[in-house]
Amino acid sequence: MIFETHAHYDDDRFNDDREQLVPFMPEKGIGRIINVGASISSTKTTLALAEKYDFIYAAVGVHPSDIADLNEETYCWLKEQTAREKTVAVGEIGLDYYWDKEPEVQERQRYWFRRQLELAKEAGLPVIIHSRDAAADTMEIMKQAHAKEIPGVIHCYSYSKEMAMEFVKMGYYIGVGGVVTFKNAKKLKETVEALPLERILLETDCPYMAPEPHRGERNDSSYIPFVEAKIAELKGCTVEEVERVTEENARRLFSKVR
Repeated sequence: MIFETHAHYDDDRFNDDREQLVPFMPEKGIGRIINVGASISSTKTTLALAEKYDFIYAAVGVHPSDIADLNEETYCWLKEQTAREKTVAVGEIGLDYYWDKEPEVQERQRYWFRRQLELAKEAGLPVIIHSRDAAADTMEIMKQAHAKEIPGVIHCYSYSKEMAMEFVKMGYYIGVGGVVTFKNAKKLKETVEALPLERILLETDCPYMAPEPHRGERNDSSYIPFVEAKIAELKGCTVEEVERVTEENARRLFSKVR
């Protein structure tokens, strides 16, 4: 069964047909799904989904673009949610400098990134890291996190294969989704070729990043076989091996998942 490590089924784009789509994921070969919070409000809806469906688990956290949600009160609330039985990670957290160019905003992102890493350490949970246009700062902060023995995954990886190998040396996993199927995704394909399969996790980031031949459509977990097929091609192995090893990887990292 496929282990989907990064989805957003609470997103508004699923409002019209969520009840017709999500319950049937196991019939499509999706054994486990981690739904990932990106704000305080989406963390709440993520937790509700995890309570509703046996095969869905929750990651709680605030995306760097939504740090306006964070203060000491909401941080304490997040901390309480890490103790829930079906909370298996802290995320998605990290840095995103694509839109936020102001130095003071970037400094606030780094502050709350470190705070949420501490939250994960205290809870004994892995982290799901978002990083966009912030390679150097992400690496610096993650090296500090590694020193504190906080495991995790770099979600929707977009940097060089050399940096990916540095993350792998530090013990982190690399999340690979639909982008690997894009014709112009040369850098990610080189990264997948260089990585040990034992360090790759499957993800969609749905409803975003649908793979070819569905690029531009709303994404969902049933499209992961297109990602598996491309990884198998790049690694010179079978789709079955990709599925087996990535599931083992996900269970190793997200150890609270039943």
